Amino acid sequence: MALKGIDIFKMSPKKNCKECGVPTCMAFSMKVAQGAMKIEQCPYMGADVVAKLAEATAPPMKTIQMGDLKTGGETVMYRHEKTFVSKTLFAVTVPADNADAAIEAAKKVDYERIGEREYVEMLSVDYKGDKDAFVEAAKKAAAAEREVILNVEDADVAEAALEAIKDSKPVLNGATAENVDAFNALAVKYGVVMGIKAADLDSLYDLTKKIEDMGNKNLLLNVATSSIKEAFAEAVQIRRAALKHTDRTFGYPTIVNVGALAAGDSRLQTALAALFVERYGSIVVMESMDYAQALALFGLRQNVFTDPQKPMRVQPKNYPLNGADENAICCVTVDFALTYFVVSGELERSGVPINM
Repeated sequence: MALKGIDIFKMSPKKNCKECGVPTCMAFSMKVAQGAMKIEQCPYMGADVVAKLAEATAPPMKTIQMGDLKTGGETVMYRHEKTFVSKTLFAVTVPADNADAAIEAAKKVDYERIGEREYVEMLSVDYKGDKDAFVEAAKKAAAAEREVILNVEDADVAEAALEAIKDSKPVLNGATAENVDAFNALAVKYGVVMGIKAADLDSLYDLTKKIEDMGNKNLLLNVATSSIKEAFAEAVQIRRAALKHTDRTFGYPTIVNVGALAAGDSRLQTALAALFVERYGSIVVMESMDYAQALALFGLRQNVFTDPQKPMRVQPKNYPLNGADENAICCVTVDFALTYFVVSGELERSGVPINM
């Protein structure tokens, strides 16, 4: 955090009223500095002080909301330090000339594991030179009940697509040093998240700073697609700059396009997707994803983004399966979530009424 507990305490009302749930204002200030409490939980903190402290005590990485999805908000480099906040999101590429097939393939990956829905959350529509085809593909992606990424660097084409699917609030991914003014105006006009691209890390930093100076902090940062080595280095350096050095200019989630890094090689894309789930892709874009890839990647993601301080458990109680009543067989198992869902799945498939 940018401020220490003593800095927050100096601006506190010093009432020691205990209404926030802790014994003293000093204890409250320390918890705010650690991220365990929010400054707004003090009922006597002045509005001006709250406004001043809110930015200073916010996570070094900004939380970005994209429709029903969020990413960012991270506070630690390694999960064992505390926990990761926002799980890596998966996107697949939707080529404008084959949108229907790509969307239908993505929708096939949708299942439940340990009580969580696992599915391809985003569709990345690529512009390949045909404006009408791109806009039509964007419409189809928006109708698929997935969040949409518009991967385009032409402002006129971008505006046409934004206008066509403005209610879905897609990500406008394609701001560069050459088109930044036009793209920033579009992002503000339509109220959407903007993705930034640059040739190297220094240029990306300068471009991000320029856009922040324009008043836009609703951003995503694209890491390099020139090589796997550069992509990995940039993902790590962006995260380290934000979290270790509290440089808020790089305090934004990242997009990693493994489809571009390993075009045509689904196995390598799967391996790279796994790598960037661990280090540090906020959104990972693949050319496509089938069920076999999903089982490995979503299983890994679920393990990495489980809070290590809160074991995955189900509430201990009776769970009737297959229409079981009080006279049905009773099965006893532990409350560890993975065990429960594996056992309950087998019992449900048996069709036998049973209380678990």
